[in-house]
Amino acid sequence: MDDEIEITKTSTFSKLPVLTWRSKAMLIGGVVGAAVGVTAAYMLAQRSKDDQPPKMSVGEGVKIGVLVFSLLRSIANL
Repeated sequence: MDDEIEITKTSTFSKLPVLTWRSKAMLIGGVVGAAVGVTAAYMLAQRSKDDQPPKMSVGEGVKIGVLVFSLLRSIANL
């Protein structure tokens, strides 16, 4: 027969989209942020005593919020 079938090898990875530097930064930032969040929750849970929910005052919450926003602003200015 004159009908030849061309067989080509394709990798599964060749069909994946190429990540840009922005996509990579978002992915890495998301993973790091999730890890930091889980660590913070673990530390807060360890601080509580006798299986009682941790008591956090409004002032402490505001302090943490201001610290987080100042950290984000510092990162944005890099």
